[in-house]
Formats: sequence, C-alpha cells, structure tokens
Amino acid sequence: MSFPERIYTVKEVEKARELIQSGYRHRLTIKGTKVFKQKVRQALKLVKTAGYYDFLRTYIHNIIEIDGLTQLREADAAIWANKYAVKNPVDAASLFIQKAHHMKEYIEGKLYFGGEAEARSVKKRIEFLEKLKEKSRNKKVKEECERLLKSWSESILL
Repeated sequence: MSFPERIYTVKEVEKARELIQSGYRHRLTIKGTKVFKQKVRQALKLVKTAGYYDFLRTYIHNIIEIDGLTQLREADAAIWANKYAVKNPVDAASLFIQKAHHMKEYIEGKLYFGGEAEARSVKKRIEFLEKLKEKSRNKKVKEECERLLKSWSESILL
C-alpha cells in the first residue's frame, strides 16, 4: 500500500494513519535553491544528532523553499520554508520538529491548531532543543540551543 499523494479527505487521513502505525516512513525530499538545500541538510544533521530523524520522516515528506511565510501544508505533508527560516540550522531543526508535531496531531485527528495545540508543539520544540543540547558535541550548537531555550522560556512567560 502506498502513501496517499494528498492527505485531505477522511479516507486519505485514515490511510496515512494506518501506514504510519505500521511503520511507514517518508523518503524526505528537499526542493529549492542550492543554498536552501545546504541549510536544510545542516538542520537535518542536527535532527539526526538529537535522535528525531525518524519522527520527522514519519510525518513530513517534503521541505520546500518558498518566498512567502513558512508554514506546514498538512494536505501535502510538507513544510514550506523561506530562506530566513533555515538561516540558523539549530532554529530550523527545531522548527521542523515543531511542524512535524503539528502534522502528527493532524494525522491523529486531534485539534492541531489554536492556542493549546500551539503550546503542545512548542513544548515538543523545546524538548528537541534540550535533547540536541544534551547529545551534541559541538560547543556552538550547545550554546545556540541554550540561547533558543532561554528565548522560548522568556516568551512562554509573556
């Protein structure tokens, strides 16, 4: 059974859920300029370092460069990202995990948007940053994780 090309109808969502539950993983593809692809690959290395690559591949099929606002395209299992979203590889990696969490909730039929859903996805992003900080041997990556974690903790308090 192949993964649905689009995940929009109830039937398509059910098929996607069934495949994921049986262990399906996407072959993640990156579409965009050479520089965009390089930046995304740097972020994906960090996703692997933290041990979240299978999680990402479970829910995201494509990461596509766009000129507009970075967003999850649920029906396509794709992240549309602009060049600014991937400029910082640590931040980009955590963004990808946050979007994958949104996609997970979409597939599971949970409310995946709005205040509470956003809080759950941010929590997943913070969890990722903590794990990356713990597992990375690169001092600059650890420092950037710490900076982002501090920023997220400050914004959560607002």
